[in-house]
Amino acid sequence: MRSFTHYEQLAALFDYPDATYPSRVQAAQQSLETHWPDAAHQLAAFAGALPGGPDALAPDGLAEMQEVFTRSFDIQAITTLSVGYLMFGDDYKRGDLLAHLNREQRAAGVDCGCELSDHLPNILRLMARWTDDELVTELAQEIVRPAVEKMLAEFGPDRMAQRNRLYAKHFGTLIASSAERRTIFRQPLAALAAVLDRDFERIERKLPERSGDFLQSIGRELDIEATDGHPTPAGTER
Repeated sequence: MRSFTHYEQLAALFDYPDATYPSRVQAAQQSLETHWPDAAHQLAAFAGALPGGPDALAPDGLAEMQEVFTRSFDIQAITTLSVGYLMFGDDYKRGDLLAHLNREQRAAGVDCGCELSDHLPNILRLMARWTDDELVTELAQEIVRPAVEKMLAEFGPDRMAQRNRLYAKHFGTLIASSAERRTIFRQPLAALAAVLDRDFERIERKLPERSGDFLQSIGRELDIEATDGHPTPAGTER
């Protein structure tokens, strides 16, 4: 049986930041240094980019990291940490996945807290604790790696610029952050992708492209929410 315990430390990178966040990054980096040096290098760069550096967050650093985390993962469905939603949307297949993961996580002693079972940290902790190599491999190849690839694509400069323009209109200061840290969470995602590629054979699949129409549809939904369910009339500026 192979050991996948390093996914326990990787999971902590995608939990909401608190004062212990730098130590979480260091623990994950140390767990990778021997067998996954490229991913460990990614995390070392990530640690160095934290506000205050790799050892402790600066006085205002925690608030900044929490804001960037929220902007990166919580208000944007296209980079949500709910990997089942990324893969299946609201299709019934996500419901099947949630039910299966719930059962397996209870058996493995994974506490999902207030998140659903397809929340990325919960899935990574399940991978760390499962004793069935075949199930871990299937989950990694079919669900986790394709979802991470989709998320990484959305951290590209063009996609980030489109989203920033869209969300600035609706959330204002919520998405304001220092320029050098705006995409900081791309680094732990890239490290996770590197580890997955080293641990599991890559299955190449053509992923559906995220078009401008997708972002436009989000904009329309936000417009409807902002007008209490009434779409903005055509040709009307707000």
